[in-house]
Amino acid sequence: MANIWIAVGLTIFAGLSTGIGGLIVLFFKKTNTKLLSIALGFSAGVMIYISFVELFFQSRKLLIASMGENTGLWISTVAFFGGILLIAIIDKLVPSYENPHESHRIEEAGACCVSKEQKLLRTGFMTALVIAIHNFPEGMATFVSSIQEPSLGLAIAIAIAIHNIPEGISVAIPVYCATGSRKKALGWSLLSGLAEPVGAVIAYIIFMPILNDTMFGILYAVIAGIMVFISLDELLPTAREYGEHHLAIYGLVAGMIVMAVSLIVLI
Repeated sequence: MANIWIAVGLTIFAGLSTGIGGLIVLFFKKTNTKLLSIALGFSAGVMIYISFVELFFQSRKLLIASMGENTGLWISTVAFFGGILLIAIIDKLVPSYENPHESHRIEEAGACCVSKEQKLLRTGFMTALVIAIHNFPEGMATFVSSIQEPSLGLAIAIAIAIHNIPEGISVAIPVYCATGSRKKALGWSLLSGLAEPVGAVIAYIIFMPILNDTMFGILYAVIAGIMVFISLDELLPTAREYGEHHLAIYGLVAGMIVMAVSLIVLI
């Protein structure tokens, strides 16, 4: 029960970090592109390392123990690519012109105010909705990981929180320009992240009655696939858009190093 509350808390933390993006838009006039590029690369490094070294490894270990070597290896592999397919389908359903993972800068808050208010408000609403859809499986990933290993869930929550900041920016900019309201811009950016704790609740309802080593093994592989896709399709391309290519890679390597050391010390 204690781990469940920790899992819920970490999921809320990760989801509401979209509000940090809203705060950045409201209180800063210029985007620190270098810092954001490094941070996004760092988040990708954490996700990729933990996916292959910890989650996928644990998935194979649990499934081999419960289903045998040959079947366990096949199920973990299928579940991994199933996670990639799941998040890819979600991403494919998002119209490209409203995709929140296109890079946005704080400077746009001044330039976009010359556009029509209704169009901007619709853009902000659709972006918030799209982000909520994307955040749903991320919330499930954070929750499930935290139940069995809170330190592992913490690492995943931090990585997701970093990658949610630009998403908060993409919501806050059009809403602020359309309404002129700082409260509404911040509110919408926070609201878009609530899908992650909702995902945690759904995961609790669906999976808690049937959680065992086999189910954990399958879920770990699915989560690993989701995070690898997010890193390669969203985080690294966005990091390169915000800053220099090398800064994103430096952040990536730093994230892997920090995650490797954390796994040794904490787990």
